[in-house]
Amino acid sequence: MKKIAILGSTGSIGTQTLEIVRENPDLKVTGLAAGSNAALMEKQIREFGPDTAVMWSEKAAAELKTRISDLKTNVLCGMDGLLELAAMDGYEVLVTAVVGMIGIRPTIAAIESGKTIALANKETLVTAGHLIMPLAKKHGVSILPVDSEHSAIFQSLNGEDPGRISRILLTASGGPFRGKSRQELSSMTVEDALKHPNWSMGKKITVDSSTLVNKALEVMEACWLFGVGLDQIQVVVHPQSIIHSAVEYVDGAVIAQLGLPDMKLPIQYALFYPDRRPMKGEKLDLFDVATLTFERPDTETFRGLSLGLRAAGEGGSMPTVFNAANEKAVALFLNRQIGFLSIAELIEQCMDHHRRVENPDLEQILQAEAETYEYIESIKA
Repeated sequence: MKKIAILGSTGSIGTQTLEIVRENPDLKVTGLAAGSNAALMEKQIREFGPDTAVMWSEKAAAELKTRISDLKTNVLCGMDGLLELAAMDGYEVLVTAVVGMIGIRPTIAAIESGKTIALANKETLVTAGHLIMPLAKKHGVSILPVDSEHSAIFQSLNGEDPGRISRILLTASGGPFRGKSRQELSSMTVEDALKHPNWSMGKKITVDSSTLVNKALEVMEACWLFGVGLDQIQVVVHPQSIIHSAVEYVDGAVIAQLGLPDMKLPIQYALFYPDRRPMKGEKLDLFDVATLTFERPDTETFRGLSLGLRAAGEGGSMPTVFNAANEKAVALFLNRQIGFLSIAELIEQCMDHHRRVENPDLEQILQAEAETYEYIESIKA
């Protein structure tokens, strides 16, 4: 019996993780954490019976306690609750599927407690990779990627010498706006941005896919996960989303992982690594696919990617500012307070304003995030 806990259980990755639990009786959920959806959390608790549940919102935690007053599940709240869940005994794998930098401190707590990390939270490594990776090494903890692209790279590296990597080919669907001009992008709405052609994801990550910010975050994450330089990663637009990424080795061989766009595959691979389990669902038929195409990314039109690569190159606290500015800009866009092109404009303003810290500690990372939010509030006032 393998015991797991899930941060972000009511979101897209969290609910798909629970689907895998349903299909594998030797998985047991001991802890769940979510933001404010107490109704869905109640359903999850009644089905999976975790010992501990955490709600980010105090109001939601109070509501959940009332909803499950007949059960023994312990309800906690806020960051203190997340840290307690992350560090508690009685489970082996923490699935980190929360959105944003909220995931950093619980991930650190779980690593220090010897937990395997199934990582679906990009921001943890984007902003604090220089802290997380050495800590995981110190405690002998595995960080297993759940993102489809990073899982594909991880699978393509299996059995190979990482020192023989020539470059990583990081694929991107291009999102819903692939091929559009900046003039066309200026009129794109929230509804347009949420119509991803291939993947079913949460709102924030879907918007990030439409701006290509998501791919910039993935580049930064890949550098930390696989110990490669920025110059060893090439972003390749692959509209069919069949090749999820690939690794080119020094002899010219390219090894790729292919499959239909389904997040359950990388989630399940991380949960059972190094084993592979049968999984229900449609399988890849290359005759149906017929054609695979590849394009260079348009970084002039989709400036989110070029700004992210700039942040990665500058390093230090700049990736934190890039990430924090994007989080706030996407929230403003989803609330219809700014237009689509203003997302990248706001990110650039924040990066230009920031005084970079070379090797930030956790406090300085969180301070850079807070200062970025404050700066956006000041220029939007």
